[in-house]
Amino acid sequence: MERTEPESGNGRRVVVIGGGIAGSLASKSLQFDSDVTLIDPKEYFEITWASLRSMVEPSFAERTLINHKKYLQNGRVVTSPAVNITNSEVVTADGLVLGYDYLVIATGHNDVLPKTRQEKLSQYQSEYEKITSSESILIVGGGPSGVELAAEIAVDFPEKKVTLVHNGPRLLEFVGQKAADKAFDWLKTKKVEVLLNQRVDLSSASDGDKNYRTSGGERVHADCYFLCIGKPLSSKWLNGTVLNDNLDGKGRLMVDEYLRVKGRKNVFAIGDITDIPEMKQGYIAEKHASVATKNIKLLMSGGNEKKLSSYKPGSDIAIISLGRKNSVAQFPFLTVSGCVPGLLKSKDLFVGKTRKARGLDPNIVD
Repeated sequence: MERTEPESGNGRRVVVIGGGIAGSLASKSLQFDSDVTLIDPKEYFEITWASLRSMVEPSFAERTLINHKKYLQNGRVVTSPAVNITNSEVVTADGLVLGYDYLVIATGHNDVLPKTRQEKLSQYQSEYEKITSSESILIVGGGPSGVELAAEIAVDFPEKKVTLVHNGPRLLEFVGQKAADKAFDWLKTKKVEVLLNQRVDLSSASDGDKNYRTSGGERVHADCYFLCIGKPLSSKWLNGTVLNDNLDGKGRLMVDEYLRVKGRKNVFAIGDITDIPEMKQGYIAEKHASVATKNIKLLMSGGNEKKLSSYKPGSDIAIISLGRKNSVAQFPFLTVSGCVPGLLKSKDLFVGKTRKARGLDPNIVD
């Protein structure tokens, strides 16, 4: 194994594992106050909630896929998965051993993604061609990804037959019934066929046969399909580490009010991997990053622990984009749909705002 240390230590070595929404912002925020190293299996950060727009408009991804080194100019990027953690070091799959004074775990959900930005851009181009060459499209999964993809295709390619199959009793089970009903009704107006309480046997269509069987006995004809089901947490690898006992029964890291892993003074967890009982959304992950980095800076400067900032979950807010102009928005005491809430998200999908938070031009492609 290759042991590597930053040029200067002085108790300011920070290792961030995971270059998603939370990890990218944490790394960017710490780069001029510490010797920060970002560990991520891929060389880029992706604005994930904008990914479905990129499937119908591949050029959109030019702004949503950002090489880590674009925003992390005063830190180090290690492009390899982390495979082990000790009380003082992180080990990567490439055999690098990185010492840390502070550790931030932001690995989110597990997904198989291309390593390079160019490969990911090519993947979006391929998915776009898959959509444009098909007359009928099957979407499996009625969560936010499935609903938003169905909406993107229905708006940009209204001539295509879109069928969405979901194994639950309603769409968007992470939000309230009213928001789910509004999304369902909107999809119906766009002639999207929605089949609930059914599963799809994707192996039921033999070569040349484009008919898929559902558990309800229906047949769905589709030239292609997209799987939009939830991804597992990226925490299984922690089972063999010193943090094994810090995982709850669902594989989430248990954190205290300061976003430190419980029982540890210098290990933080942020984003979807935490056990905080709240919606797992991008803007919330960014709030985690803000609190954790503020606390790390305080500790590095020798500040009093009594002055650590607490993270307080707020009211659940969710906005589900429905194509380029409409959305369904759920606020604490109000659920609305249409073009007015669509102004909040659907046109740019918060891409400019997210880029700006990382010190990048909102509009210039990378």
